[in-house]
Amino acid sequence: MNAFAPPYDTARLAVLAEQIIVNVRELAAAGWTPATSSNFSRRLDDRHAAITVSGRDKGKLTPADIMVVDFDGRAVGSDHRPSAETLLHTQLYRRFPDIGCVLHTHSHNQTVASRLYGGAGAMRLEGYELLKAFAGNHTHEAAIDLPVLPNTQDMPFLAAQVETLLDAGPQWGYLIDGHGLYAWGRDMAEARRHLDAFEFLIGCELDLRRLRG
Repeated sequence: MNAFAPPYDTARLAVLAEQIIVNVRELAAAGWTPATSSNFSRRLDDRHAAITVSGRDKGKLTPADIMVVDFDGRAVGSDHRPSAETLLHTQLYRRFPDIGCVLHTHSHNQTVASRLYGGAGAMRLEGYELLKAFAGNHTHEAAIDLPVLPNTQDMPFLAAQVETLLDAGPQWGYLIDGHGLYAWGRDMAEARRHLDAFEFLIGCELDLRRLRG
């Protein structure tokens, strides 16, 4: 056995990196990752995640822009710097073995909504048919509170706030005030579905707010 072999499956990393690149290019084309913002990850195994390198243009990612971190957020086998928000990804992988993908975007709608609803601490989404897009929810006759957390550069503190949020019951995502949206799922397809559903519903709520005055 090669003593210098990485402690993860490099073939699986290559597959996940390509999946991240393809999906994130679509999100970047939609304008959801401005100015090198946002970060994206996939579970690699029960100890590691593949995540985008900090500061890269998400519309032009290459395999070299995807790195590996352990679930404490430390780089594995790389001198690259992971996103400052890596802990917000890895805490989900550590806590929920079925979560396989975490997506964080900064769309215009998400950022505006985070400012409008930051004081309330949540944005209520109620009565929409698209609520059935969220795993485990099978009816439009439901209300989902999309949490809005205060922004901070103290990632361990923010991660602790997220832990409290997760203790309260099922969640599919949350907003950070003045920042953007985190959404996740069992795989890329489910995480994208949750992300897309949140984006659509947030847009509906913002439009209704404008129309009602």
